Amino acid sequence: MSARADYRETECRTALNRVDGMGFRWSLNPYRGCVHGCHYCFARRYHSYLDLSPGSDFTGIIYVKTNVADVLGLELSRRSMRREGVVVGTATDPYQPIEGRYRLTRRCLEALARWRNPASLITKGTLVVRDIDVLSEASRRAECSVIFSITTMDVELARKIEPGTPPPAKRVAAMSRLVGAGIKAGVALAPVVPGITDGAANLEAVVRAAASGGARFLWAGALNLKPGTREHFLEFVEREYPELTTLYDRLYPGAYAPGAVQSEIGRVVGALKLRYGIREARKPPSEPPPQQLRLEPGRR
Repeated sequence: MSARADYRETECRTALNRVDGMGFRWSLNPYRGCVHGCHYCFARRYHSYLDLSPGSDFTGIIYVKTNVADVLGLELSRRSMRREGVVVGTATDPYQPIEGRYRLTRRCLEALARWRNPASLITKGTLVVRDIDVLSEASRRAECSVIFSITTMDVELARKIEPGTPPPAKRVAAMSRLVGAGIKAGVALAPVVPGITDGAANLEAVVRAAASGGARFLWAGALNLKPGTREHFLEFVEREYPELTTLYDRLYPGAYAPGAVQSEIGRVVGALKLRYGIREARKPPSEPPPQQLRLEPGRR
């Protein structure tokens, strides 16, 4: 865990957040804030709802929902629950290093498995391999998948844009271990960052690595820049990639990349998936569409 982070224990009133208009109904986040420090992370803006900055506070003040698994168990036990899909890690990584101490994600997965509730989780963390036993049990009882976020296979580039994350190759190795254990696991090549990770060679390297690791699926999505995240990321671009400021002024007058950019990413990645044999035609049912994700960040 980060020696610089201030971990604040808190109790949540609810564990599940309702999500409308997506391919899943519920989101779940055992933590709030993330030491992985991805400069493009859309969840940075949610810290502003706590009167904290989306910059250093997002990576330096982490809320730990100590009772989240117990609350989740109560919510899953209600007759009104229809075993609808739950996505873990939509707003913060459930396997950032502090999970090694608190084990909240593991306990949440145990509850989901116990109630035979479909689930998927999104992570850059390799600690997920610790929970192969629980994920295997969840997979036997209901649909379960693990999505590894990988934006580049270039170690130096990854260190620059997502400085606190495990190296990309280790994420691929973790995915491969899960697939070998019979768990449905694959890759989110997202966000694709214009001018930084959208080069053909970079996209191909990620798809090739995913295929070699046995990815059961792969999807891609372009960067979006909503208030809070936008200011932090554009400051990063101005500092580290000043030559790209004009590009971002043109591409991002609003939150989303132009449709033509998104379509081109889809075309290129689709062709690469065919080339490297990642054949799944549809997205996992619980995948959050990267351009449309809407949460209820005010509830902790």
